[in-house]
Amino acid sequence: MQITAPWHRRGVALLRIVVGIIFLWAGLDKLLGSGPAGFSAAGYLGHATGGSLGWPFVAAPAADAAVVIYNPTHDLWVSLSKNSTALAIINPMVVYGELGIGISLILGLLTRFGAIMGALMMALFFVAGWAFTNGIVEEHLTYMVVLLAIAGLGAGKYYGLDQWAAGTEFGQNHNFIRKWILSGDPLEPASAASAASTTSATA
Repeated sequence: MQITAPWHRRGVALLRIVVGIIFLWAGLDKLLGSGPAGFSAAGYLGHATGGSLGWPFVAAPAADAAVVIYNPTHDLWVSLSKNSTALAIINPMVVYGELGIGISLILGLLTRFGAIMGALMMALFFVAGWAFTNGIVEEHLTYMVVLLAIAGLGAGKYYGLDQWAAGTEFGQNHNFIRKWILSGDPLEPASAASAASTTSATA
């Protein structure tokens, strides 16, 4: 798929960059703002994974009601919060994963891989949080859909470095990397695209 309209290309690039900034910001906040002890997901996994339900699923419980666990995977996350070996893997994966995804999207480099990894991360956050207070409107689910759209559009071709990388000898000779790690085939040169448009209009 190739997007030809200039404003549409700019819109796709802007979407990619804005989502990249969100991820980069989140990663930097965890890396630089977590104090001497560093970031740990233990608190979230142990105490914020009970989930919530709202309309149309169930009525919200009263404020003084006993804590209700809605998340069917709650026990898994609690067990991970108490496992130091697991946390030694999870903590850096969250921080450096967000940083890497953010940089990838901002630069438009390895865009499909970065966007798919971001969608996978958001899917895990969605399952862990299980937050349906606002029904199906949930931020991680929304980000996941947007990231899959970025990957599907091959957004790194539009004002991103994937356009250059896919056109190199390495990119042209490695079909899997070009199609699934970068953003697919590079855009046609403007002169070729213009000629093709003129030919189709006169045919």
